[in-house]
Amino acid sequence: MAVPRETAAAARRRDLAGPVPAGAWRTEVPVRFSHCDPAGIVYFARYFDMLNGVVEDWFSEALGIDYHDMIGRRRTGLGFASAGAEFLSPGFMGDRLTCAVTVERIGRSSLTFRIHASRGDEPVFAARLVMVTTSLDTHRSIPLPDDLRAALERYWESCK
Repeated sequence: MAVPRETAAAARRRDLAGPVPAGAWRTEVPVRFSHCDPAGIVYFARYFDMLNGVVEDWFSEALGIDYHDMIGRRRTGLGFASAGAEFLSPGFMGDRLTCAVTVERIGRSSLTFRIHASRGDEPVFAARLVMVTTSLDTHRSIPLPDDLRAALERYWESCK
């Protein structure tokens, strides 16, 4: 019996989605009516709003850092210097996307990470984000706060 071959498009989607370690934090994100265009397909810009929600939850649930406290009381900005995504298959109203976060690099004042989103076993999109910590008083980059750096390093190790 012949083994079915993976199509070139399926191989590209798999490669772009990348491997997600078993220890990576995951969350489920519902695709709502408000995320979609009239055809019921996620409007690409809405994915970035969803991604920020995933980041906020990842901070509190996986890193143990209160995202809102970091920005509010601590006056540490958590802005994106770069944000990009590969859209691998359409997302539809009613989908429940599983999003997983993997850390690529921890720098002096920045963090590079990926968010992988899938519908079951099917990759939907893969985003690569570079977050920079800044002073909300001076609007200049600052070193990653010690507690954030320690939490990121623990998380990175748990994903290996």
